[in-house]
Amino acid sequence: MIPLDSLIDNEQNVYEMTCVAIKEANIYASTDVKDEIEKEGEKIVSYVLDKALKGEIEYEKSE
Repeated sequence: MIPLDSLIDNEQNVYEMTCVAIKEANIYASTDVKDEIEKEGEKIVSYVLDKALKGEIEYEKSE
């Protein structure tokens, strides 16, 4: 489930955070981690977006 409340309440750039989550989800989807996430009943994008909202994914903006 996508954490909409956290997304709405977040002070950061939502577009930027979503782009980061999508890129990270693509990485997860190409590994065995995908199977572990899906076994827990979660969707990859929701899982990664939740991690991004909690600040568990580090990234840099390119200029």
